[in-house]
Amino acid sequence: MNVRCKISMEDIADKKKAILESTLKLVVEHGFHGTPMSLVAKKANVAAGTIYHYFESKDELICSLYAYNKSRVVATINTALMPGGFSKEIFFKSCTNLYRFYCQNTDVLVFFEQYINSPYNTNKCASPFQGKFYDFFKKGIEQDLLKDLKPEILVVYTLSNIANAAKLNKYGSISFSEADFKNVLIMLWDGITKNLEDKHFNPNDKPSQ
Repeated sequence: MNVRCKISMEDIADKKKAILESTLKLVVEHGFHGTPMSLVAKKANVAAGTIYHYFESKDELICSLYAYNKSRVVATINTALMPGGFSKEIFFKSCTNLYRFYCQNTDVLVFFEQYINSPYNTNKCASPFQGKFYDFFKKGIEQDLLKDLKPEILVVYTLSNIANAAKLNKYGSISFSEADFKNVLIMLWDGITKNLEDKHFNPNDKPSQ
């Protein structure tokens, strides 16, 4: 399955975005096999030929859908990250931004799980998110503030716990508030940092200037 999977937020035309978002809803509801191109066209209110104008095949459409939503996640995280910056407050803010995104876009979480465990993942589009979040953890390791682990491990550990917290908020049988999520973040921070003084922090603290 050798298809293109790179897509940028800036490149999304209205019809293309409608196709991607319609595909997301259908895949989450019916699975990959239950989402033919004809059904996508109907839900997106476009002609079937319009889909093939943007995507050569269903494989490319699904892979592009993953890349599109990955770019949304990366953009959400990046709003709180600063080049070369590392602090507890930045960690807290970036994770909170992602948690709120997932709570508002739970279909994205469900789709990621479907995609990663599907044959569509053979081209490795689902490799761990890197970019600024990867660099953030790498900086913490270099400054001897985080445990000496691969940055990829810290990225996956953090993202998976945020995703699980969002699913608990959406589907859990217990009440899960933002205050509960702040406690999750404190536990995450304690789990990745070395034995530093004051590694516990007040979520209401403002980032250092």
